[in-house]
Amino acid sequence: MIVPVGRSEISSEPQGVSILGSTGSIGTQTLDVIAHLAPAFDVVALAASSNTALLSEQASRFNPQLVVCAMGNGESLSLPEDCLALEGAEGLLAAATHPDVDILVVATAGHSAIEPTIEAIKLGKTIALANKEALVCAADLILPLARQHGVTIHPIDSEHSAIWQSLDNGHSAVQRLILTASGGPFLDWPLDRIPSASVEDALGHPTWSMGAKITIDSATMMNKGLEVIEAHSLFGVPYEQIDVLIHPESIIHSMVAFADGSQIAQLSWPDMRLPIQYALTYPHHIASPCRQLDLAEAGALTFRAVEPERFPALDLARQCGIGGQTYPTVLSAADEVAVAAFLAERIGFGDIVPVVRSVIDAHQAIDINELGDVLAADAWSRELAEQLIARHDR
Repeated sequence: MIVPVGRSEISSEPQGVSILGSTGSIGTQTLDVIAHLAPAFDVVALAASSNTALLSEQASRFNPQLVVCAMGNGESLSLPEDCLALEGAEGLLAAATHPDVDILVVATAGHSAIEPTIEAIKLGKTIALANKEALVCAADLILPLARQHGVTIHPIDSEHSAIWQSLDNGHSAVQRLILTASGGPFLDWPLDRIPSASVEDALGHPTWSMGAKITIDSATMMNKGLEVIEAHSLFGVPYEQIDVLIHPESIIHSMVAFADGSQIAQLSWPDMRLPIQYALTYPHHIASPCRQLDLAEAGALTFRAVEPERFPALDLARQCGIGGQTYPTVLSAADEVAVAAFLAERIGFGDIVPVVRSVIDAHQAIDINELGDVLAADAWSRELAEQLIARHDR
């Protein structure tokens, strides 16, 4: 397990923070938390994809040393006088490895964050991880490297943060990890209606406000499958001891079942600022901007088992995790392509999982020994997924 467990003293000096994906949902909420906790943290670097207007506003407010526009257009940034601007992959690496950075917040989606995360680990920086692809695709590289350099990974996903907090001082007697899932917008739809769901239908998440890609993944429950793979990597628990439970109210964010029959859960209103703050302030629970949970106000909490026929992506992801090697990379890449095609209305909602499954079925997995193995599998998966999707366009 590379998630820290135990107690340590909070630093009396400001911690330097770099945020990859600062203009996205997690990135903007991270900056909200940092502003609330001032002066405990110093924003050293901000990196975003292409939203130069918001990135410029963030730079003006937090005065970082470095700002990165990963997709170019850096010339359109409006920055403080002493702020350095960089672009592209080189800029992401610079933001991740800046000497004044203590904590790297990996909040960008996709595979572009994998190499910066690896390079930050080599320099001993703490990783606050919201990016799924890093561990789903490259755990075989990241985990040994983190152990070698004594680096801890602080999970930001609400489910993994909940497990982390529930484990508290150890996990030698853990029997099961139980990830909760809202069930998304189609939990109670007739099964025969789901394949024809519109983009608007799929983006209507009942409890969380997220980016389009992860919202669609929540509707298919692919996101929960990826989280199962992440939980296995983060906590070292075998796949057969990781369960998923539908919990529509999204108040219990996950649970740990112990050998004596007890279960410990972490509860809060759905608000990503809470797990973000804990990733920054671990092991301390500090007053936050989040609304305090009132169970009387929350009312009844309900649970149900996952219906495999309603959410086939969950089992597909679990099988890819068990298969290991490059299977999770191919799964993640094919899903990204298929979701983008659905959002562009090139394929139907019911086509997403079959496209991903077809790519997986065609894949000849190999061991991951270097980053090039991940990148090659990623490229192969995307190309085949695009070919399969193109057949729908004809």
